[in-house]
Amino acid sequence: MLGRRVIVEAFLRWIETAKTGDRARAANALGRAYLQSQMSAEERAAAEMAMTFLLDDPSPRVRLALAEAVAWSPDAPRSLVLSLAADQPEIACHAVTCSPLLTDADLVDLAARGNGATRMLIAARARVTRPVSAALAEVGDEEELLCLLENEGAVISSLSLKRIAERLGDCCDIRNLLLERSDLPADARQLLTQHVSNALVGLPLVQAAIGLQRLQRISREATEAAIVSIAGDIAPREIPDLVEHLRLNGRLTPSFLMHALCSGKVDFFAGAIVDLTGCGERRVRAILATGRMHAVRALYESAGLPRDISVIFVEATLLWREAARKAPGSVLGTVCGRLLEKFRHHDGAHAAVGELLDMVEKLHVAEQRQSARVYAALAAA
Repeated sequence: MLGRRVIVEAFLRWIETAKTGDRARAANALGRAYLQSQMSAEERAAAEMAMTFLLDDPSPRVRLALAEAVAWSPDAPRSLVLSLAADQPEIACHAVTCSPLLTDADLVDLAARGNGATRMLIAARARVTRPVSAALAEVGDEEELLCLLENEGAVISSLSLKRIAERLGDCCDIRNLLLERSDLPADARQLLTQHVSNALVGLPLVQAAIGLQRLQRISREATEAAIVSIAGDIAPREIPDLVEHLRLNGRLTPSFLMHALCSGKVDFFAGAIVDLTGCGERRVRAILATGRMHAVRALYESAGLPRDISVIFVEATLLWREAARKAPGSVLGTVCGRLLEKFRHHDGAHAAVGELLDMVEKLHVAEQRQSARVYAALAAA
């Protein structure tokens, strides 16, 4: 026992004058001996002290050799691994990417106070837990989050995916990776459609060709259509979050609500009315499905719709009920067409009425064109 301790002490005296290459080889040998040799507690303590001393070696080659020897092992001294993980990137990479000794708290701390290279190493670990992914989502830059999203071993919560969409959804590569995920929440998906729309509006060439005002209108309509499409495909549990997100961003406009209603996105539409009125979901659904005209109008007006507009919504609701009973597959065309017939010459003074009917007409034209394409395809078959 005494002999081995003396050897370690002699080693510490030797490294004071040894060349860099010799010190590096010795550091690696000491690390491997610590993990693979049978040592008493006193001998292990002496060896650990020697390795700790090597953390202050002025040459990165020596510290790298030590990291290569011990960083991967669950039996390495934890204090040694923590120090190596905080070293310069080429040394830290062994501990940060491989060490099983680093806890979630360690990795979150490294992500917060480290640089981009450190965060990239964390994102590349074979397994990245939700808390660590959340930290990276909050502070990571584009390259680090691309690495995280491409890592099949990373567990990323819905909140973290939304945070990435908020922070870096304007980056094309990140946006594409997010949109490919089946677990991307609906409100995050909507954020990404807005990023695409903003990018289009910001292109000088497109502005010059179309005109900024018209481009903004086209962008707004395209974004609205994308959101309605998203709303029709999400799970019921996601509807409240998406509705709240849209309300907070001022997107639950009469035009948008009418688009959802005419398109038969009934679950989402009901969720929006629940949010706007504060009424219970069962009551709202009952009124929408079977309520009399005056009850439906009162519901819409309690959601903040003016009388001129609520009348159109009431008619659309009654038409939707009838169309859903007779021909569920053609609700959009039926509701839009009959609404236009009834209100085409509406002379209401409310400026929003004209905008609402313009949107209904655009939906009707789009549905007619789609029906024509289907008909042509069947005829040619």
